[in-house]
Amino acid sequence: METARSRQQAPGTLAAFVRFVLCGGGVGVASSFAVAALAPWTTWVLANAVITVASTLLATELHARFTFGAGRRATRSQHLQSAGSATAAYAMTCAAMFVLQLLVAAPGAVLEQVVYLSASALAGVARFAVLRLVVFARGRSQSAARERTASPVSAAVNRSAAPAGPAALCPAA
Repeated sequence: METARSRQQAPGTLAAFVRFVLCGGGVGVASSFAVAALAPWTTWVLANAVITVASTLLATELHARFTFGAGRRATRSQHLQSAGSATAAYAMTCAAMFVLQLLVAAPGAVLEQVVYLSASALAGVARFAVLRLVVFARGRSQSAARERTASPVSAAVNRSAAPAGPAALCPAA
C-alpha cells in the first residue's frame, strides 16, 4: 500500500524553481561566506573546492527531499550526477575569480563576493535545468508509472496535472 508521501506529485516548474532558489541559494550564500572565511588559511581554489563538495552534498539532499518532490534521500547515482553539474559550477566560479584577479590588482571583499555570487547564480540556473530534467526526472517518471498501474482513474487525473516536460519550459509563440 502506498503512503501519502509516495503519492505526492512533483512540484511544477515554477514551484520547483522557487524551492531550488531557496534551498540552493541559501546553501550558496552560506558557501560564499564559508569560502571567504576559509581562504585566508589556504588558497582560494582549495577553499572553494572543499566548500563546493560539502555544499553540493547538502544541496543535493535538500533538492531530493524538498525541491523536486522525491520526499526521500538522494541516491548515490543522483549524488554523482549532481556532482557533475557542481563540477561545472566550480569551474565557472574559479574562472570568474581568475578573470577578476586579472582585471583588478587588489579586489576588495565586496567585489569578490559580487563576482562569486554572480557566477554562482549563473551556474545555478544551469544546474536547475540539469537536476530537474536529468538527475531527478527519472524518479518522477517511475513514480508516475507506479500511479498509472495502481489506478486508471488517478492516472488520468495525474496525467492532466503533470508538467508537459521540456517543451513546457519553452512554449512556441
